[in-house]
Amino acid sequence: MKDNRMKNVMHGALILSLAALIAKILSACYRIPFENLVGNTGFYVYQQVYPIYGIGMTFALTGFPVFISKIIAEQDEEPAKLAISHQIFVILAFFGFACFGFLQLFGHHIALMMGDRHLTPLLGSVSWMFLFMPILAVGRGYYQGTFNMTPTAISQVTEQFIRVTVIILVALLAVHRHWTVYRMGMWAMFASTFGAIGASISFIPFYTKKFWQTERSPHQSYFNLTKRIFSDGLIICLFASMMVLLQLVDSFTVKNSLVSAGMLPAVAKSIKGTYDRAQPLVQLGMVVAVSFSSTLLPTLTDALQKNQLVRFRQIAKLLMRISATIAAAATVGMIVLMPEINTLLFSTPALSQTISVYVLSVLVITLISTYNSILQSLDQFKITAVGLLLAVVVKAAINSLMIRHFGIIGASWATVISLLVALAIILWALPSGVKNLFFDGEGFVHKLCLAVLMMGLSVGIVVHGLRMFIFLSRKGSIIIAVIGILVGTAVFLSMIIGQKMFTTREWLMIPGGKRLLLVLEKIAKRGNSK
Repeated sequence: MKDNRMKNVMHGALILSLAALIAKILSACYRIPFENLVGNTGFYVYQQVYPIYGIGMTFALTGFPVFISKIIAEQDEEPAKLAISHQIFVILAFFGFACFGFLQLFGHHIALMMGDRHLTPLLGSVSWMFLFMPILAVGRGYYQGTFNMTPTAISQVTEQFIRVTVIILVALLAVHRHWTVYRMGMWAMFASTFGAIGASISFIPFYTKKFWQTERSPHQSYFNLTKRIFSDGLIICLFASMMVLLQLVDSFTVKNSLVSAGMLPAVAKSIKGTYDRAQPLVQLGMVVAVSFSSTLLPTLTDALQKNQLVRFRQIAKLLMRISATIAAAATVGMIVLMPEINTLLFSTPALSQTISVYVLSVLVITLISTYNSILQSLDQFKITAVGLLLAVVVKAAINSLMIRHFGIIGASWATVISLLVALAIILWALPSGVKNLFFDGEGFVHKLCLAVLMMGLSVGIVVHGLRMFIFLSRKGSIIIAVIGILVGTAVFLSMIIGQKMFTTREWLMIPGGKRLLLVLEKIAKRGNSK
């Protein structure tokens, strides 16, 4: 019975990981054609309000459901699970309505604080999504708490697919009808409500057949339950929206700081929109790094459940090393190829240096996210919460100052510095069982640094040579980027194999690692025979 339950947990975790991967790819990729359609200023308008949507969807689709699922799983009987679901629904309904009312009543004041009163209708548009938060959060939390991950996975992909489709259609319509960027932004923000409606459909069977058909007598004290939701539950929500919170700080400070430094408002909006090109690149970099390593998370949980502490540490160390390796390679690769990537995706190489600095956050946020996953498996949330709060405080404290002294690149440095503060706090406060996952002998960090350095130098030399003959256009960027990626991949894999960065045992622990190891060994033998 216990083995079947663990099998269901691991299968469910795999389904959720796949759904999260698809949703993240959709979330990252749609912004590229969207920016191309609406331009830098249009992208600025959308990105100013996007963090509020991001926080709301974190509440509805990831943060609160994780905590609710834990509360549901604590209940032994089905009536108790449904009774406490009713209570949580009531609490979140009040919270969702409060968020909706706050944005409706104070949207104009928030827009003024962002330095652009024309953003008021966008804030009103995004507020409607909060009314669906209790439906989504309780539905997902209930199913996750009963180890049925399929409805929650479907809801996550459905929400993103509908929202992205509506946003692209709005952008096309805005270009065709010559709408103002603010009218376009208002309807693009309404896409979040359409997505929430679509995602809610996944939970119709739950609400019609179970939720509304049972008695609603309180199972726990409303006061204690509210306290739990808005302490431990809110911590999970805030961590899940870490990058979005940093973007929210940018919404209130970047454009205002550029104008304070003497820039015309129209120019400041365009620059903020160009600066926001970094967001999809960071998301894509994180997806590659975190999604691959997340396949090990069910195994990590399994080891902990069976009290296999040595195996737990081995898996945690491998999880960290895989994440760091992929994130480091992605970060350096994007930095070296940034002018080409920027031109290829957004038609111009504008602010490539600024975006390159911002991309450094891929490595830092990946390490933080991986440590958070390990700590969550140990039921320790407060370490990462403290690190997150300090990161937001540091970002808010230094962002305007950095922009006034160094220009827009100062905002990128402020993001990286704030994330480094969070990582430092987490490393300092780690429990002894998961300390030194990097520096546990074997010289892994030195080997990784050397591999990344050789890859960066090789790609840099090749790309520099190509730039002398190929004009920086979209077509030229494709050629340079493809050649650079091929060279970088070959050099990086050669360094991994040559330095034996991963042991045979570690390769075998990686999903699909056995096949990959055989391929790499064949390549190595061919290289030696030549």
